[in-house]
Amino acid sequence: MKLIAMDARLVRLARNGDQTAFAELVELYKDKIFNLGYRMLNNRQEAEDVTQETFLRVYSNLEKYDETQKFSTWIFRIGTNLCIDRLRKKKPSYSLDAELNDGEGTDMYAMLASHDPGPENQVLLTETQDSIRKAIDSLPAKYKSAVILKYLHDQSLQEISDILGIPVTTVKTRVHRGREFLRKKMETNL
Repeated sequence: MKLIAMDARLVRLARNGDQTAFAELVELYKDKIFNLGYRMLNNRQEAEDVTQETFLRVYSNLEKYDETQKFSTWIFRIGTNLCIDRLRKKKPSYSLDAELNDGEGTDMYAMLASHDPGPENQVLLTETQDSIRKAIDSLPAKYKSAVILKYLHDQSLQEISDILGIPVTTVKTRVHRGREFLRKKMETNL
């Protein structure tokens, strides 16, 4: 609740031309938007571009922001939509066989439990993580955004609904179908 009040205060100040207030909003959300972009696009440069474009859109549309909504929901919606737009544009060249950049997917490692693996287990762990990344990359954009927001950003179904601008029931369906898609994809890879 404290963060929501701080966001609202910063937005009001930024609307009145306070550049420092906008800089504080950028500081508060830049990492979250970058992580969202990176998880959805699996590319550091594109995630940085989406982050920058998100803040440009936020700045140019501050007057349109509805203060009855959470600022975080609004900015995540803008970032998610920009990612979805990029995924749609990339679709023709998007491939399940596309190479992953080494070291850029290290955030996924944090999502898996560590049991102090030996060399063999480390190889198995790396292969499993690659399979998960490939499976997530192969998700259709509408499922990918819902799954990433739900499981990697720990957003509630209502928050995802607000971010994507779709009913909660549709969010539930997309999360369920995305999870089923991942399960089937992982079964075929094992």
